[in-house]
Amino acid sequence: MSMRPVGLPEIPEQTVMVARAAFPKGSLAIRVRDRLAEVFVDEPFAEAFGVRGAPGLSPGVLSLVTVLQFAEDLTDRQAAAMAVRAIDWKYALGAELTDTGFDASVLSKFRARLADNGMERVVFDRLLEHCKDAGLVAAGGKQRTDSTHVISAVRDLNRLELAGESVRAALEALAVAAPLWLAGQIDVTEFAERYGPRVDGWRMPPSQTKRDRLAQVFGQDALALCRAAWADDAPVWIRQIEAVHLLRQVLVQTCIIRSDSRGRQVIKKRDADDGVPPGQLRLASPYDADARWAAKGDDLFWMGYKIHLTETCSTLPGVDADAVAGAEAAAGVMPNLITDVHTTDATVPDVKATAPIQRKLAAHGVKPAEHYLDSGYPSADLITKALGQGIRMVTPVLLDRSAQAKAAEGFDKNAFTINWKTRQVRCPAGKTSSHWNPVKQHGTDAIVITFSVLTCRECPFQKQCTTSQIGRRMLTLRPEELHENLARARAEQKTDTWKNKYALRAGVEGTINQALDVTGIRRARYRGLPKVRLQHAFSATALNVIRLDVHWTTGPLDRTRHSRLERLNYRLSA
Repeated sequence: MSMRPVGLPEIPEQTVMVARAAFPKGSLAIRVRDRLAEVFVDEPFAEAFGVRGAPGLSPGVLSLVTVLQFAEDLTDRQAAAMAVRAIDWKYALGAELTDTGFDASVLSKFRARLADNGMERVVFDRLLEHCKDAGLVAAGGKQRTDSTHVISAVRDLNRLELAGESVRAALEALAVAAPLWLAGQIDVTEFAERYGPRVDGWRMPPSQTKRDRLAQVFGQDALALCRAAWADDAPVWIRQIEAVHLLRQVLVQTCIIRSDSRGRQVIKKRDADDGVPPGQLRLASPYDADARWAAKGDDLFWMGYKIHLTETCSTLPGVDADAVAGAEAAAGVMPNLITDVHTTDATVPDVKATAPIQRKLAAHGVKPAEHYLDSGYPSADLITKALGQGIRMVTPVLLDRSAQAKAAEGFDKNAFTINWKTRQVRCPAGKTSSHWNPVKQHGTDAIVITFSVLTCRECPFQKQCTTSQIGRRMLTLRPEELHENLARARAEQKTDTWKNKYALRAGVEGTINQALDVTGIRRARYRGLPKVRLQHAFSATALNVIRLDVHWTTGPLDRTRHSRLERLNYRLSA
């Protein structure tokens, strides 16, 4: 398939006439075409398409279809049908009224091509650039970020089902790719009876003994397939089949091979005592190698991914009201637009997403002056680094976790006076520390402060200060700049002024709900992290398009309920 960059085609005269008559007040699709046509062009997709072969559909047209599809939460078949029967969609796509559209499979192939070439965010970034040029988004304002869970597009499997279904997935793939080779390695009749239906559709044995025996059978079959695939005489491409490669990983993660008393090899299910891989490496399905199990609190447990949405949340400084159409611009009211969408697997903690999000915001020229986040995102290092880059993180930081601070009794870290120049710490009793040791803890710099046993043992405040069996107090501090930034943040977040200011962050939860209601963002449509990232990028683009449409078509008094007196006052002052 080749591409000849032409962009969105001209709208036929008859289509314009009928669309204007059918939608005298316009529609979302019509306004997107009229105002955002420059976003949906072909040139950015050139690297994903060849220069030879039969010309395919315009990537610009397909990207517009995909945005409208997500804006109305449609399936591929429904979106393809809308391109045929919806007049406003025909207007947006520049199609004749008699145009018969395209097959729904074209959208799936288009997404696969984008995901394979790392172009998941092309349309989102182009729309963000357009909004920057229009003065709707700029650096230096306020932005807020929040995350939510995303359930994968594959079934939940327990460890026993995972072991069996992984064997089944490999057998299904080999039955298509190498049927003759497979027939020479296994008893097809026996395996067809055992792995014909999906394993998660079985009624699992009620007793633990029988379940252990079934796990052993799954392990033996998996081991036999892997040994055959990695044998010296096996074709190399056999082991490169994804299902076969994943089977080997599942075998290692779920089973262990040992020798019994007679020296025979015995395969059994791997228990916690045998060692299990960490959550970020543990496979959860043979059909989605990127999905992971994760938990949040005591109530939320899911398999899949996590998405972080960042949006503007204030009137931009220095906005030129003449450059932006609409009464809202003149009134200083701007739409809250999504500036970044960041998707990871479910096991990545929020704190690991903070720096990548801020880097992307800076790279796109929309770095905020104030970044509002919840307590999962900050650390002393991140707060300090962000300040150095001109970003003030407005976020609650974790409080002192020492036993004294938790119990609110005795002397916590704030009760000690630190002299950074002399590298000594003075305790509430007036005694100074004996050792100052810079160390590395979990890959970060720290300082361990130790008081002498002789000093602490005779102190009248010892019981209020430490419960150590050795009888002396130890403190762990961060380097000076990090420590002071952390202490300042902890003190500031206790004030009413900070609490009132931080209330601005709560609005991003409304964006999460809108993304859920409009695009179903909490459920992955596709398999694999690249395609889920593509889904989220188009979901965020659709939300921005919807918000822009509201901005174009409504005034400031249309957003919330106002009394008739307020409306009269607005009209008189306009």
